[in-house]
Amino acid sequence: MKILPLSITLLAVLLSACTVGPDYIQPETVDTATIRHQEGWQPMPAQSWAASGNWWLAFEDDTLTALVERSTQANQTLAQAEARFRAAEAQWRLARGGLSPEVGATVGGSRSGGSGDTGRSATEQYDARLQIGWAPDLWGRVRRGIEADQASLQASAADLAAARLAIQMAAAGAYVNLRALDRQQGILNETMVAYDRSATLTRNQYDAGIVSRADVIQAETQRQSLRTEMYDLQAARAREQNALAALLGIAPAELDLQEEGEGLPAIPALPQSLPAVLIARRPDVIAAERLVTAANAQIGVAQTAWLPDLTLDVWGGVQSGSFSGLFDAPARVWSLGPSLAQTLFDGGQRAATRDIAIARYDEQAAFYRQTVLDSLQELEDALATLQILAEKTEQQDALLQLALENERVITNRYRAGQVSFLEVATAQNITLSTRRVAVDIHAERLAATLQLAAIIGGGWDLDDPVIQSVSGPNH
Repeated sequence: MKILPLSITLLAVLLSACTVGPDYIQPETVDTATIRHQEGWQPMPAQSWAASGNWWLAFEDDTLTALVERSTQANQTLAQAEARFRAAEAQWRLARGGLSPEVGATVGGSRSGGSGDTGRSATEQYDARLQIGWAPDLWGRVRRGIEADQASLQASAADLAAARLAIQMAAAGAYVNLRALDRQQGILNETMVAYDRSATLTRNQYDAGIVSRADVIQAETQRQSLRTEMYDLQAARAREQNALAALLGIAPAELDLQEEGEGLPAIPALPQSLPAVLIARRPDVIAAERLVTAANAQIGVAQTAWLPDLTLDVWGGVQSGSFSGLFDAPARVWSLGPSLAQTLFDGGQRAATRDIAIARYDEQAAFYRQTVLDSLQELEDALATLQILAEKTEQQDALLQLALENERVITNRYRAGQVSFLEVATAQNITLSTRRVAVDIHAERLAATLQLAAIIGGGWDLDDPVIQSVSGPNH
């Protein structure tokens, strides 16, 4: 009989090497080896666009760099994501604690007695006890729980990276919009100078009796319309700057970016080909895959409910009739014994719990596959947009040259009294519109480039330690 507790303990240790439930296998997804709007995917990029995920350096804009780096310091949305990550880390530590025995200590005292004919006097009893309890992880329930929480922690880290990237992209996008508005304002200022010259020319023509009063009124109307439009740009710029301040986590009054008429960043030179693995390193793809791992581990946790639980309890202590002599007392007590518990009937609860775990795994696997599909769609959209906008830029440049030449010819004919000011105004408006569309196209190309950086997880450096730290051993 003395050998029985030792035998049970040895058996528990041996069985603790067992882990119930399916081992994780990453779900298969669509083939990412072929991209329509790019000729071939390479194992590594032809050139590095940005090192270690610092994608913003490719734009070679010091203000943009400062704003993007500042955006991750005080943004409250990012602070929420960081808090969720710390909670996930604590949950993982909590799960790991289930593998360790619990040690506790108690000290107590009691006084008892009687009255009446018994003549019983009051007695005192004090005791101190040290307890050790351990539930061996026979079937891997705790280990599966740790596996699930570790995967959830990795998913939370990826969510944190995704939140950081989204904030950086939002700050960069707001900055691009701000500089595009500045460039639009610069164009309007330059156009106003041209309109002033035209108004002066028209008045001189009118004073010389060459044109009618209607031409003078039309020239003044054109100038006034442009002045009014400038206010719309100023209002839009104020809103954009306020939005940027909110992303930086500061009050709008604390941010004052001076206008720059030529402030749009240049379009970065992109590699000729992209590695297909970049889709798999996107934070949202990593998070979705890690959640599949967590859901798979929960199936194992649910399956262990059919197996018995073993608990080993050991305690020892001392007893005395006085507290002062407690630890010198000769009376020592102890207990050692295992207990085995098994649920025999639960009305189908364990089966339902297992089915829930399997269904949630299927849901997460489908979500992961859909996330990869969505990523490929976004990548195709961004590459197609960049390709089309590059071609559109060439056509717009050609159109601008034609508009400028047309304006020059019409203005000369007006000076010669051959046409009315209406034709001059029309030519000038065409030039203004063409110049503004060119700015819009440039801003769209910058936005598409930002989108591409976001789609592939921020930068094209495959050795990015941040990505490696959140991807996990199975990814």
